[in-house]
Amino acid sequence: MNPSPAAAVPAGGGEGVVDRGLETELLEAALASGANVVLEGPPGTGKSTLLREVAQHRSTTFVLVEGNAELTPARIVGQFDPAQVLTVGYDPEVFVDGPLLTAMREGGLFYVEELNRVPEETLNTLLAVMSEREIRVPRLGVVSAAPGFSVVAAMNPYDAVGTARVSGAIYDRTCRIVMGYQTAEAEEAITASRAPVPSPDWTRRAVSMIRASRDHPDLRVGASVRGAIDLAGILHQLTARRGVKAEDWYAGRDAARVALSGRVRVEESSPRTAEEVVEELYVTAFGPEPSDDDADRDEQDPSDGGAPPQPGGPGEA
Repeated sequence: MNPSPAAAVPAGGGEGVVDRGLETELLEAALASGANVVLEGPPGTGKSTLLREVAQHRSTTFVLVEGNAELTPARIVGQFDPAQVLTVGYDPEVFVDGPLLTAMREGGLFYVEELNRVPEETLNTLLAVMSEREIRVPRLGVVSAAPGFSVVAAMNPYDAVGTARVSGAIYDRTCRIVMGYQTAEAEEAITASRAPVPSPDWTRRAVSMIRASRDHPDLRVGASVRGAIDLAGILHQLTARRGVKAEDWYAGRDAARVALSGRVRVEESSPRTAEEVVEELYVTAFGPEPSDDDADRDEQDPSDGGAPPQPGGPGEA
């Protein structure tokens, strides 16, 4: 048998949700009313984290599936164990529940990531479930959802690659909560809580660089706060390996190239590479490449054990 595409995930990812008070209130109200919900927004805006927090608060089973072209109806509903069928026939006892039936039987939340990547045939399987709270499975019968069950989906409306149009029938059965990027202060708090940042000033600069990527004229897609988190983690490891200061300019530039060049998407009409744009963003946030005079001042800094600067010399402020 193929492995299940999802399993019950413990509610509450332990990450916490920052600056999402309104969205949390709206989601809790919608689920309490029995509605199905679509969380719509770009990657890195905390859709999964928000839902885990709400599921934890409700003490509800949280079952996740990732939307892709391979997500067939059988993979979400379940199937009879072929080996057992040969022995005992289509006995309900040998039916292996898929993630959808697991959530239905336990009154949990069935969460579909990347809703617009799910094949239409699979989405159609959810129609009766979303409206009638039951599903008819061949040779098994009707399975009704326990109280508390809801379907929640997430989608990125800005990514058209590998996606399909979600039918009006699905939208008619869901409520929609839009989740945009959080404030700069919230993204700074998220970065500092998830990664070994060198200092609050570094965090502010890193987040400003990430946010600037979303409006850069050469980029059609910018980076989410995950870019700042990875940037901090890579910088921490890189400076330790090189034996340089935690805020070393060159280590930061190299870490930025690694953390961001694969996340951003350059406009097809732009002659520039992703690395070139990332370096421009880095220079804007952290300043230009240090000059030889800057290096001399660092070497003479008394805090580093060097000779104190002479009055009127290059080390004097």
